[in-house]
Amino acid sequence: MDLSAFSLAGRTILVTGANTGIGQGIAVAAARAGATVLGVARSSLDETSERVAAVGGRLVPVACDLAAPGAAVAMLERAWAEHGPIDGLVNNAGIIRRADAAEHSEADWDAVLELNLKTVFLLSQAFGKRLLAAGRAGRIVNIASLLSVQGGIRVAAYTASKHGVAGLTKLLANEWAGRGINVNAIAPGYVESNNTEALRADPERSAAILARIPAGRWGAPSDIGDAAVFLLAPASAYVHGTIIPVDGGWLAR
Repeated sequence: MDLSAFSLAGRTILVTGANTGIGQGIAVAAARAGATVLGVARSSLDETSERVAAVGGRLVPVACDLAAPGAAVAMLERAWAEHGPIDGLVNNAGIIRRADAAEHSEADWDAVLELNLKTVFLLSQAFGKRLLAAGRAGRIVNIASLLSVQGGIRVAAYTASKHGVAGLTKLLANEWAGRGINVNAIAPGYVESNNTEALRADPERSAAILARIPAGRWGAPSDIGDAAVFLLAPASAYVHGTIIPVDGGWLAR
């Protein structure tokens, strides 16, 4: 096997929400594979920087509140100008709001859809424009969810947003695959992260979830990071428009 097909040496990868959880796992994995990682977050990236340094990698912190109007695209343009060209974009940043559907507020709906779906489109659009104008190849990896294909409970806006991410991934692949831009997504299962903290803190809910995972454990951010490296690397050159579950077998049961 040619291991160079899984190398990101010489590539610059931008990862949103890189300060914790899945985003941090992706940043560390990409750096370990040789990439220069542009880590985007609104809060401190010190912990991610330390973990990247521990694997001999390089992380460039990029401060941005992606929820602020116009901030996401401005950030990408600035990052390209200062650190580019950028070879890969990982749309990981997202939020979740839990409430019964009958009680889900319009404000929470708007906040979730704005960051989880609209920002993913705007960043992908801005990145794609740059690549197309320069005739460059590139990779986009969106972080979808098991709730891109299932309904879930008490997360109406999140489920809608992640269904949207799945559709957007396929749409962009249809338009850009022939132009050298690979667009794919990862659907994480139940991973130990901030978004699942409430579930893991509920003994009954946590036990029920764990009992259904064939692998017998919650996922780790590194599990998602390694899958992202594959989708960012030459090894996945003929992979377009797919959504790869990394779920410990959840969807198989």
